Amino acid sequence: MKRISQIAWLRVVLAVGLVALVGLPGCGEGEERNMTMQVTSKAFVHGQLIPKKYTGEGADLSPPLAWSNVPAAAKELALICDDPDAPVAEPWVHWVMYSIPADLKGLPEGVVRKPKPPEPAGVLQGVNGFTDGDIVGYRGPMPPVGHGIHHYHFKLYALDAPLNAEPGLDKKALLAKMRGRILAEGELIGTYERKR
Repeated sequence: MKRISQIAWLRVVLAVGLVALVGLPGCGEGEERNMTMQVTSKAFVHGQLIPKKYTGEGADLSPPLAWSNVPAAAKELALICDDPDAPVAEPWVHWVMYSIPADLKGLPEGVVRKPKPPEPAGVLQGVNGFTDGDIVGYRGPMPPVGHGIHHYHFKLYALDAPLNAEPGLDKKALLAKMRGRILAEGELIGTYERKR
């Protein structure tokens, strides 16, 4: 009986030690922490259809987004929206935004397609994957007709330091600048299919 209680006590000590170790900021030097932020939209539910208003078949407005559980240590946020179902080698990029103030709780509908949109103040936008028309800012779903349902990943990143970047970065350049600085991530996925 005494031996059982010693084993139970040892398990408690190990569990507490593990929790403390994982929570240390310096733990796993060079590794990015992967806390989860919550990303939502009042326009669509995670895993469900993105309304036509926010697609290339509609008004092509950026959807409103909201988020929570941003780490207190975050200095700024970044957002990438892409489509891994596109029939190309890399996921098709629909939106690149960064230098988002860490205390911002979300994005309004219809962010202007400019490198430095007037609202939200301070944010910068990068280059999307489109080559016709607007190549900066949000471009909505417009998958090939008959290609089935595509999934659009709105990925939010909390960063431990400002990027001090210029507007107009593409996804690859932004990911390179964020390497080693990501404190937490969150994701909202919407779907869309063009049938005709």
